[in-house]
Amino acid sequence: MVSVVGAVFVALSLAPLLVLSVPPIGTQPEQVHISYAGFPGSMQITWTTFNETEESTVEYGLWGGRLFELTAKGKATLFVDGGSEGRKMYIHRVTLIDLRPASAYVYHCGSEAGWSDVFSFTALNESTSWSPRFAIYGDMGNENPQSLARLQKETQVGMYDVILHVGDFAYDMHEDNGRIGDEFMRQIQSIAAYVPYMTCPGNHEAEYNFSNYRNRFSMPGQTESLWYSWNVGSAHIISLSTEIYFFLDYGVDLIFKQYEWLKKDLEEANKPENRAERPWIITMGHRPMYCSNNDKDDCTQFESYVRLGRNDTKPPAPGLEDLLYLYGVDLELWAHEHTYERLWPVYGYKVFNGSIEQPYVNPKSPVHIITGSAGCRENHDTFIPNPRDWSAFRSTDYGYTRMQVHNTSHLYLEQVSDDQYGKVIDSIWVVKEKHGFSAWF
Repeated sequence: MVSVVGAVFVALSLAPLLVLSVPPIGTQPEQVHISYAGFPGSMQITWTTFNETEESTVEYGLWGGRLFELTAKGKATLFVDGGSEGRKMYIHRVTLIDLRPASAYVYHCGSEAGWSDVFSFTALNESTSWSPRFAIYGDMGNENPQSLARLQKETQVGMYDVILHVGDFAYDMHEDNGRIGDEFMRQIQSIAAYVPYMTCPGNHEAEYNFSNYRNRFSMPGQTESLWYSWNVGSAHIISLSTEIYFFLDYGVDLIFKQYEWLKKDLEEANKPENRAERPWIITMGHRPMYCSNNDKDDCTQFESYVRLGRNDTKPPAPGLEDLLYLYGVDLELWAHEHTYERLWPVYGYKVFNGSIEQPYVNPKSPVHIITGSAGCRENHDTFIPNPRDWSAFRSTDYGYTRMQVHNTSHLYLEQVSDDQYGKVIDSIWVVKEKHGFSAWF
């Protein structure tokens, strides 16, 4: 009798371990996130399963209407991680179309083999007079994601219409045979399943030719999310890859392809009818052209690859500063440095303030913001003791940036310190009576 009781006790004591050993259901959707598909009335829903399913389906409907009265189908692609295990996962993509602008929708995704939780989103307002609100940051990881909880809450109470993640995810998505990437995508689901999560690649995505980044995210265009552009409110937003200047083994030709694409995109955005409708041109790229950090990163060098290009390629590879200046780009968003830095309007290492009293009113060159302090395992970076002439404000606090494009002439930026419990530690208004190259004179 004692031995039977003992056996039962041992079995019960092992029960939690036995339960934990049961493998997860491979057809269950996870890592749900949404992005703008790039054309009016659209939204892209992306998720992951670890087993193949017969279909990729999103069921959705207007908030307050009949639940899941609409259905859209897409497809899944097999992604094999480049690690030693060759782990397989299926990335599902469904594009919703004909959405009612500025209307709230409820959705879930999956198949008859498993459905996600129920989420909601608001279709983008297509009006050029709309004033979209953004959260902007780079360099957020699984470990020490200092800003994540605040961003989760602020997103879910409706503070943001769009998230801009300016490179460097998870630290790093390829590690542990892609499991770190899985965990990161689960971690941001509480943000990215509700508002468009728009991205650009950073240096921490480079392993296996950026394959985790290219497969896990779904940005507009046909470049596997490396570079693209889209419109929102009175802004034209361009996402770029700065990494093509550094990882030449993946193809020097990418520098020239992006440059030619960018030039054409800027030409189109600067057509009088387009610039009148969306006068703000905003770029986002991971590695900045300028910074006053105390390291040897590209942005600390006068001969910055991103700014001036590379002379050690055949032919020499063009940089980005002259092109962005020539087409009157208003605002350039960067990350990479694990700090926050706001610059005076700068071009060619020279400051071109609008005036001494109001430097950001009719500035005579682009405004640069570096916002890479969301929090990761590499902690903070440091600054050189004496800032450069073009450096206006610096902080090593963990945090992120908020932006609102108010109208065709006014844009607001502020920096949130998570170290100081959400305090706004810096803010500016950029005011422009005219846009384009002629605004510099």
